[in-house]
Amino acid sequence: MAESIHPFYDSRLARIEPDDRLVVLARTIQARGPGTEAELKDSAVNWARFGETCLGQALYRHRSVFRNASEAAVWSHLELSYFRDIVPADAIHELVVKQQPAETQLLRAEILLTTPSAFILPRNWQGSADRPERQASLEYIEVQSPYLGEYRDIMRKYIGPAAAKLVQANRIGTFRTMETAAVLYRDPALKINWNQIHLCEVNADGFNGFGQEFDAALREVSPDGGFAAVFAGLDRMRMIPRWTFNDPVVEADAAVGREGTAEPCAESGPDRSRGGSA
Repeated sequence: MAESIHPFYDSRLARIEPDDRLVVLARTIQARGPGTEAELKDSAVNWARFGETCLGQALYRHRSVFRNASEAAVWSHLELSYFRDIVPADAIHELVVKQQPAETQLLRAEILLTTPSAFILPRNWQGSADRPERQASLEYIEVQSPYLGEYRDIMRKYIGPAAAKLVQANRIGTFRTMETAAVLYRDPALKINWNQIHLCEVNADGFNGFGQEFDAALREVSPDGGFAAVFAGLDRMRMIPRWTFNDPVVEADAAVGREGTAEPCAESGPDRSRGGSA
């Protein structure tokens, strides 16, 4: 019998819809000096300098590779800066255009848009410091151009609602899918490409992909088929050149959880998230 996904007690979600789409400035970085991470951390904590449209920043340090289809060297950090509507020019100037310190090698800078209905956080999101067993799963995905619309529809109709059940049940921390709108800079030596980034906090110990967790949730969202049925066509649409586990260095992005459409609390149920992997 398929497992049911039960809501975590008093869980409320923020779901970003088309009218609420956030803009994210992402920087892929190779830290070359021992003090570089501290400088990046100080910068992320001081996110309020970018003005009232800025919703916070987060910084992740690479820990390990989960899956790899690229020979490109692994970078050390990913930084995400969240904004309403538009990234201010001064933020782009400081983080992209301005000459960076020699120890901070900027490999790629891009503007990301949140995928409608597939960008899910608890409204009381405070980061994952209280769940030290969790790591940030970062999937770098390249969807073929002819399938971008179809891929977005699958994420919105099936994956997002299923992910919302898992976030609400506290099986995963958040589920944030983002689409590349523009690449502002790319180091010529970076021999890897993507046009989607998926971020999710998971229990990395024993993690073997999202199939098991999503199968139960997808059977509730789409009774005619679970994980295999929904994902049957994805292999022809996309490849995943890199999928990594990362340590959160800074998660100053609590304000993001207060954006978007509030989903009401589901009927309370037992907490079945403890001890289980995502």
